[in-house]
Amino acid sequence: MPVYHIKQTPALQGEVHIDVAKNAVLPIIAASLLCSSPVTIRRVPHFTDIDSMLSVLSSCGAAIKRESDSVTISPAALHTPENAAPFHLLRASILVLGPLCARLQEGSVPLPGGCAIGQRPIDIHLKGLRAMGMTTTIESNQVAFQGHIKNANIYLDFPSVGATENLLMAAVLTKGVTRIENAAKEPEIVDLADFLCLAGARIWGAGTGTIVIDGVDRLTGVEFTPIPDRIEAGTLACASAITDGSIFLAGARPDHMRSLLHKLRESGMIIQEDARGLYLRGRARRAFDVHTLSYPGFPTDLQAPMMTVACQTRGQSIFMETIFENRYMHAVSLCRMGASIRTEGRLALVQGGQALIGATVEATDLRAGAALMLAGLIAQGETLLLDKRSHIARGYDGLERKLNALGACIQCEHASVTSPVLTK
Repeated sequence: MPVYHIKQTPALQGEVHIDVAKNAVLPIIAASLLCSSPVTIRRVPHFTDIDSMLSVLSSCGAAIKRESDSVTISPAALHTPENAAPFHLLRASILVLGPLCARLQEGSVPLPGGCAIGQRPIDIHLKGLRAMGMTTTIESNQVAFQGHIKNANIYLDFPSVGATENLLMAAVLTKGVTRIENAAKEPEIVDLADFLCLAGARIWGAGTGTIVIDGVDRLTGVEFTPIPDRIEAGTLACASAITDGSIFLAGARPDHMRSLLHKLRESGMIIQEDARGLYLRGRARRAFDVHTLSYPGFPTDLQAPMMTVACQTRGQSIFMETIFENRYMHAVSLCRMGASIRTEGRLALVQGGQALIGATVEATDLRAGAALMLAGLIAQGETLLLDKRSHIARGYDGLERKLNALGACIQCEHASVTSPVLTK
């Protein structure tokens, strides 16, 4: 398992380049199953979630070729997945359901896994597919499907990102026009639609609450580079905010980060946007409130890093987590380091200004791990961050390496689960 030794750092300074978005790459990998010829995705980072997703496609019969930062997917001979193991490693594995319904008409896929941050049912996915003519059942940890996809008018009970992506992909090869209302509006949805349109799909309204798909007979393979990762950029922006840093995030998209940038400016940071990325300067000093919402609201994936920021401001910050019911697990570790945080259900009250002290803490999920790595940057002494399930590498390609390039002091070693370091 990875063990991160983190020492208190001076102000972060310098420039770092933002990788493409994990949450954009994963659905695009799934969408490649819809194409009649090979797809090449450029600038693919080395996240373990991406490796798992490629294993999912291999299990479905796709041929995968990875060279440097490019991945080529040839989906010629598709079939029902042969290996359930990679499906259990990540939530996004469910995204192959829509493409397989469109291509196979009959089969099954294993239920997905992922971080234990709350219930994430797939009922919205299945309800939409049933509206499109599919019969779906869940039994023995499998989703079985049968039928022929047809066009439909679909209303989502909640603007689920995964359900929007799955139904969008299921509809592109369907005869007639499909409408998805109350659709998710995330930039990753727009990126998926851009990829599909480049491959020959006809899609309007991606990024709005109503998406219209006019089905086509076939999609062809293309080369595509996904958008930059707004969550990675936001995590590094939070690192700058707590260290009184002066950094430039090359390639960051400010138009995808409005809610975070508003809160950081509210806290006292100086932020400058230009065509190349984001300049951030100064320290977060004033308390703020965070209410996580679907895009364009504040992203739940940045709630944990922003709680680390709130630990350093004057006054009380209030957090309301509306997306996942079990996403304050990092608060326990932050309190162990000296923070003053009280949680009640979906509410968290953070009394800022308490000095943090290095301690041994554990990454309980992907974003909690990132938040604790940031906390180690400002804690007195040394912080030992244990990542028993390698959560951080699931969504960041060398987060510690990028922080070190800005002046941090983080060393990563790999220890066995029985290593004495666990009982320190």
